[in-house]
This record gives sequence, C-alpha cells and structure tokens, in this order.
Amino acid sequence: MKLIEQRLATIQQQINEACEKAKRNPEDITLIAVTKSVSSKRAQALVDIGVEDLGENRLEGLLEKQKNIQNPVNWHFIGNLQTRKVKELIHTIHCLHSVDRMSLAKEVNKRAEQPMDCFVQVNVSGEESKSGIEPEAVEAFIEQLAAFENIHVIGLMTMAPNTDDECAIRNVFSSLRELRDKIAAKQLSYAPCTKLSMGMSNDFTIAIEEGATHIRIGTALVGSESEEDE
Repeated sequence: MKLIEQRLATIQQQINEACEKAKRNPEDITLIAVTKSVSSKRAQALVDIGVEDLGENRLEGLLEKQKNIQNPVNWHFIGNLQTRKVKELIHTIHCLHSVDRMSLAKEVNKRAEQPMDCFVQVNVSGEESKSGIEPEAVEAFIEQLAAFENIHVIGLMTMAPNTDDECAIRNVFSSLRELRDKIAAKQLSYAPCTKLSMGMSNDFTIAIEEGATHIRIGTALVGSESEEDE
C-alpha cells in the first residue's frame, strides 16, 4: 500500500475511534486535505484514492491546482483572504472558512452570484498571531450579516494554540462549540451555524470529540514532496 493510502486509512481509523468515543457518526465528519505545501500531482493522488475535499490557503495555489486537477472536487479556502482577491476566488470554491471582518463579508456579498457557504473565523485562543473575530463580538458580527443576501453562515472556524497542553486545546474547541450552539439557537435563516471547522493534523481527534464537523488535515495526510512513494 502506498504511503498516502496508508495515511488516509490511519486517519479514517482515528476519525472512527474519536467518533465512537464521542458517540458520533463518522459520516458527519468532512475530511479536508490541506494541499498548500504540495504539488498538483500529489493533490491529484489524494483525489485518486477518494479524497473529495481539498483546502488551500493561497489564491495562487488554489487556481493552479484547479487548473491541473480535472476530477470533481469540493474546494475550500482556509487562509486569510485579501479583499481585493475575492473576485478571482469566489466563483471557484465550495466554501470559505475565513470570514473574519466586515470588509471581507461585504466584498464576498458583492462578488458572489448566489449565497456562498462561509465559516466565520473566531480567535478563541486570543493569540495575536491568529486571525479571527473575538468571541464576544461574534454574535453582533453575524447579526450584521443579515443584510447580505449572498452570505450563508454555515458555522464557525478556529485554530487551537500550538501546544502540547490537551486541556488548553480542548477548552478552545469546546468554547467554539458553545458559541456555535448559542448562535444556532437563534435559528437565523442566513446563518444556521450548525457546523464547526476546527482540528488539524495534531489535534483533530480532540476536535472531533468536541464537535468538529470539518477537520483540516495537512502533513499527516499529504506528506511531503520529498517522499518517493506517491
């Protein structure tokens, strides 16, 4: 079995185990392969073994892979997006994970031709190095989005701190889930907010236990270009 197939099988097993622990259905988890650090060829290899969702954090990398990968793929943009680049991106993706300011939301609404599935990015950890809206400002931010017919808030997104402290990681994820639940309870038609985009290579099992619906896996799945086994 190729390395990349072995990795996918391992991750799927970890997803199953985390779901069993949390009494959840593995089918409710969307695995996004983050291909920002590898070539179109390697991304194609992922698609060839059944990965349906790919994530990129740079416009240039996204457009290059979309040009080279012919199979149907659900494209997720997971990085910081400059407002001026929205017009080049908005018609090429399935979901935008990083709505973190009103100017970006306005531009997405202006450029989209139909409602765009979006996650509002929240800086739960409070780290200056991370983008996102402060948790206490999220409800008011989402209320303002009611005026934008082409913004469809399907959930919230965050990144945990880079630490070995499992308790700290879990607290970030559980805090986002509680905030999501609070917004979902409002039953806003333009912001059902039922999803959670959280969890990466080092912490996705914790994220699943805390309610993640979308996990973003890079190195643990895609590996590196230096590997001979494609």
